[in-house]
Amino acid sequence: MLFLSQIKQGGVVCRQAEDARRVNNAISVYELAQEAVKNGVSLTSIIEKHGLGESVNLAELAQNNQLDCPVRHPDPAHMYLTGTGLTHLGSAATRNAMHAKSEELTDSMKIFQMGVEGGKPKDGQEGVQPEWFYKGNGAGVVAPGEALSSPSFALDGGEEPEIAGFYLVGEDGKVHRLGYTLANEFSDHVTERQNYLYLAHSKLRPASFGPELLVGELPMHIDGHSRIERGEKTLWEKGFLSGEDNMSHTFKNLEHHHFKYSIFRQPGDLHVHMFGTATLSFADGIQAQEGDVFEISSPTFGLPLRNSLAKADELDTEVTPL
Repeated sequence: MLFLSQIKQGGVVCRQAEDARRVNNAISVYELAQEAVKNGVSLTSIIEKHGLGESVNLAELAQNNQLDCPVRHPDPAHMYLTGTGLTHLGSAATRNAMHAKSEELTDSMKIFQMGVEGGKPKDGQEGVQPEWFYKGNGAGVVAPGEALSSPSFALDGGEEPEIAGFYLVGEDGKVHRLGYTLANEFSDHVTERQNYLYLAHSKLRPASFGPELLVGELPMHIDGHSRIERGEKTLWEKGFLSGEDNMSHTFKNLEHHHFKYSIFRQPGDLHVHMFGTATLSFADGIQAQEGDVFEISSPTFGLPLRNSLAKADELDTEVTPL
């Protein structure tokens, strides 16, 4: 398997097994992806064309906070962060517990059941569409090792361990998947719990991805681990499962229902789409505090994704007429 990492100061690292090397004459993964799309070849072929140079210590780069989000658009406004929820077996139980008020099925349980029944269509058929949310643009992308800032008005800042797909739209409007990363789909679950219609508000938070981009197809079964550290102690930890064996939708179906909208097929745009989770510390009664460290890991993705929690300063939101 082939993994790519982006160095903040410029440069790309390619890892195969334990061998991590710089890609020759490469400044960014985004530029390599553009080159691949322009030439109608795979990203792996472009890496082979450039060739690999000096060896690097990838873990040391990560420890020194020298790795960025694996792929960024040079213009943050052309980088879309979106996602789907209620896609994993078991995910509905967590959401339902947040919103259930009677014996009647909640909307969360209804849409989850729709996914179980129609989220894995046969070839040539269209599956049921999932829940969908908008998280922001590239301005909200936080590098691995950096702090996820919770807004001053937020009621909570909690992790969501997920897998994200990265996609580049070609000049002809065709969508190309670059690969997958670990993701922390950082959200405000207290705000969401107040009312399901506040889900949109709760998602407008930063997110972090990486540090490694897996180029190629995902395994059907993925084991992961989510942990929160407070000082020298582990406050909370739990395993999570992903991959289509543990989901109510196929990745192909989730991709289809995002990119079926022409606004998401604009040439040159970069999309990061998060595929959901069934594991939240919030569901176990945990409320993270400033300074806590989130760690999301999986042997499928190499290096773990680590981010601390910070509290953003209050902003002046007054609107001034011109």
